[in-house]
Amino acid sequence: MRILAAIGALAIVVGLAAAVFFFGGFYSVAGTADDPAIVTWALTQVRTASIDRRANDAPPASFDDAATAQAGAKAYAALGCANCHGAPGVKWQKFSEGLHPDPPDLKDVAGELSPAQLFWVIKNGINMTGMPSFEQAGANDEQIWSVAAFVKKLPSVSEADYKAWTASSGPGK
Repeated sequence: MRILAAIGALAIVVGLAAAVFFFGGFYSVAGTADDPAIVTWALTQVRTASIDRRANDAPPASFDDAATAQAGAKAYAALGCANCHGAPGVKWQKFSEGLHPDPPDLKDVAGELSPAQLFWVIKNGINMTGMPSFEQAGANDEQIWSVAAFVKKLPSVSEADYKAWTASSGPGK
């Protein structure tokens, strides 16, 4: 019984210390400050578990069609995705270097995420990362699925293909 009381007391002390650390202003929320490893680990675990639980939409039958990926490239450019994530032959904008955490290079993560996971992230965004909800920005599900299809193909898209596919995209075009 004493062991349980000691564990309970320890849990209360740790909880109070964490509350003082976070609510007392000792934890820096500056974008220039590195997060403690435990915070990075916890946020990554929460993000991954949340996406895994919610990303269950089946991609449309046209998901693997070349035309869908090409439409996705156009939507990717028009929605401004390249500003933060870059694109073949397109560097990300300087301001994206100030985001914390850094926006991922989508060529590197395209193979790690399922179409449903990409769709969910693009549609809903991710809190506290700078990744917006493109549904709230006005994109419809068809556009979002096409962007997900493009991102899945991104590692094999050449600079020339991206330029051709996006030639008529952008503001007012």
